[in-house]
Amino acid sequence: MATARVLRRRFSAAALLCAVVAAGLAVHALLPDTAATDIAGDALYAAAVYLGVVVVVPGVRPLMVAAIVTAWCVAVELFQLTGIPLALGAEFAPAMLLLGTVFDARDLLVYVIGVSVMCGADVAQRAVLGRRSEGRGE
Repeated sequence: MATARVLRRRFSAAALLCAVVAAGLAVHALLPDTAATDIAGDALYAAAVYLGVVVVVPGVRPLMVAAIVTAWCVAVELFQLTGIPLALGAEFAPAMLLLGTVFDARDLLVYVIGVSVMCGADVAQRAVLGRRSEGRGE
């Protein structure tokens, strides 16, 4: 049943999203601010956005999700060039977690890599689940 697959995908993405957000908050709050933690945070941000899109629209194919997420991440990074996210973060600290603060070109590369890893994992999971469904006659 296609509906059961979509619900499984949404539930799996929601559970993973909780874990990724928890990991991201832990990196932000518990580890020193270094290049490594910045890269980890960016990769986790891309993963969280990917999973969030899957939760909202679970029927969308992984490559389309990847395109949406990459566009979002690039737009957020470019938005930082305006200085608005930095100002918002100064007024309301949690805004920094969603919008960042200052532009860093390295972040664009990390987002693309993170989204690519998520897309690859999504494709692999769908292939495995598809084979299982075929074996059960779904």
